[in-house]
Amino acid sequence: MTFRRTKIVATLGPASSSPEVLEQLILAGLDVARLNFSHGTPEEHKARARLVRELAAKHGRFVALLGDLQGPKIRIAKFANKRIELAVGDRFRFSTSHPRDAGTQEVVGIDYPDLVKDCGVGDELLLDDGRVVMRVEEVAADELRCVVLIGGPLSDHKGINRRGGGLTAPALTEKDKADIKLAAEMELDYLAVSFPRDASDMEYARKLRDEAGGSAWLVAKIERAEAVADDEALDGLIRASDAVMVARGDLGVEIGDAELVGIQKKIILHARRYNKAVITATQMMESMIHSPMPTRAEVSDVANAVLDYTDAVMLSAESAAGEYPVEAVKAMARICLGAEKHPTSQKSSHRLGHTFERCDQSVALATMYTANHFPGVKAIISLTESGYSPLVMSRIRSSVPILAFTPHRETQARVALFRGVYTVPFDPAALPADKVSQGAVDELLKRGVVEPGDWVILTKGDSYHTTGGTNTMKILHVGDSLV
Repeated sequence: MTFRRTKIVATLGPASSSPEVLEQLILAGLDVARLNFSHGTPEEHKARARLVRELAAKHGRFVALLGDLQGPKIRIAKFANKRIELAVGDRFRFSTSHPRDAGTQEVVGIDYPDLVKDCGVGDELLLDDGRVVMRVEEVAADELRCVVLIGGPLSDHKGINRRGGGLTAPALTEKDKADIKLAAEMELDYLAVSFPRDASDMEYARKLRDEAGGSAWLVAKIERAEAVADDEALDGLIRASDAVMVARGDLGVEIGDAELVGIQKKIILHARRYNKAVITATQMMESMIHSPMPTRAEVSDVANAVLDYTDAVMLSAESAAGEYPVEAVKAMARICLGAEKHPTSQKSSHRLGHTFERCDQSVALATMYTANHFPGVKAIISLTESGYSPLVMSRIRSSVPILAFTPHRETQARVALFRGVYTVPFDPAALPADKVSQGAVDELLKRGVVEPGDWVILTKGDSYHTTGGTNTMKILHVGDSLV
């Protein structure tokens, strides 16, 4: 069995909603299906989610579902003729009082009245992910008067950012609150929060999720300049989340593309340090929207994220609306496998000087130290309730596969996001206590993961029903009679 350690997130959309294409995506290596709540109806999302689960089950694959909240993306309203063309030096106004569907060459309405309050003379506004740039020349009661610094086309509903960040929109809109309820109803595995400013935005999202009866793990999308302003802000946001996304589109616009690569590496490192999963996203294979092959730069970008030890790499428009969704997933899988051959992906010096906070964390990290230093170990079996032990194990670089043995559907799907972790459905409580180790190793023999003579590490808790209860690590010799 070849294990690809880095996981693939792909966004579903018009190009990838038919059962035929979805099935091909799952067979090509899709690990997490992203439902973008900025587009589509609740009915469409439910139908896609149902299909993903049915097709994954048909092929014995485990695919997590990630719902992505729209968040307070600040957008312009509409133009009377759909789009305009702006040239350098043109004057242009953003107005809170102009009719919403009657933008012209000189003015467009905005759906966010506080924009006028948040901006001052000299601020730079970036539209459509930075493709058009303007400088504020004058601030009136109901409008910003600007001059165009970088021209180009501008069409309906394009996003606005301010260079350096600082727009005050709250992270959760009324639509997001409704979508949190939808996510609970759909039993989604992950829920991504757009534009959180700090830990309190994530805590609020968690409260709403709990009230809706959901159990999705929360992903903080790191895309505001203030979220990466200093280590304290970044670490607070990471600690308040279950996972993070390096959302490079808006983040790159706000902090400038020159800073982005260094910040990406820092976010991935800090996420791993705090035992959180991390997704690297945006434009990873942008050219594959219209081309069956990635560019060399895109190959490099995906491989670079793999070498940074991201848990997952993500496709957006490439799989949602592109012409080659299946090829994009296949290319990503191929590049991940290639990058994982590099020795830096297989050795770790992470946390050697750290103290551990919990018993299960200590067992998980001792397991990885042993796996990386005892060459006979071919696999790690983690009997897990919530998936937390495999998550902690997967923070440490290693080439040894981590197998999450669990009877719970939620955990089986959840671990699909974790780097180097794979699901094996298994209920230890269904076996007599002295048959569990043998039963677990037999599952690996059946799958061809190990053979007689190999060593396997097994971790478990004294009770199989307690989250956080892992307190035992055993080293087992495959082929011996095991207790």
